[in-house]
Amino acid sequence: MNVSARKDQWKFRTTLREALTLDAHFYEDAPNTRKTRRVAKTIVIVAAISYALGNAFILLINRVGITAFVFALILNVISVILGYYFWTFTIWKIGDRFKPRHVTYQELLVPIGFAYAPQVFNFLTLIPLIGIPIQLVLAVWSLLAVIVAVRQGLDISNVWAAVICLIGWPLIQLAVGSVQILFTN
Repeated sequence: MNVSARKDQWKFRTTLREALTLDAHFYEDAPNTRKTRRVAKTIVIVAAISYALGNAFILLINRVGITAFVFALILNVISVILGYYFWTFTIWKIGDRFKPRHVTYQELLVPIGFAYAPQVFNFLTLIPLIGIPIQLVLAVWSLLAVIVAVRQGLDISNVWAAVICLIGWPLIQLAVGSVQILFTN
């Protein structure tokens, strides 16, 4: 592994660790550069793959066919990634009502991508009996991280940040959860 690859790996791990702490300064100070956008997207993609892996166990228990299994895994990954973009879009549109032209959609993608850090542990949902509670805890943890990111990004109060984030969050949870239910029944 070359030096550049090690630095990128270190940057990913450091960013992941910082994002998990819900440190407001981390979310506020995150620059919108090509490198941070890449790290944010990587976190979202790893979170989506982790979600799919967690659901793979459920699919195997339900003995779905190979075609349905592969299709479900791909759909799980896509639903998490599209959910990220949709949630960021709803936050941006609602936030623009409070502070017009304060931040762009592109500028919100980085901190909200970082806020998906808890979702990297979604593969733990394969643990029998506690998978669903783990999934719920990780979803709430991500919600809290997004609230911190939005509060810092839009420079608004905790209450308004929570309201803005909570408008799109249930829709994302329903959409992603529907994919799982569709293939387990």
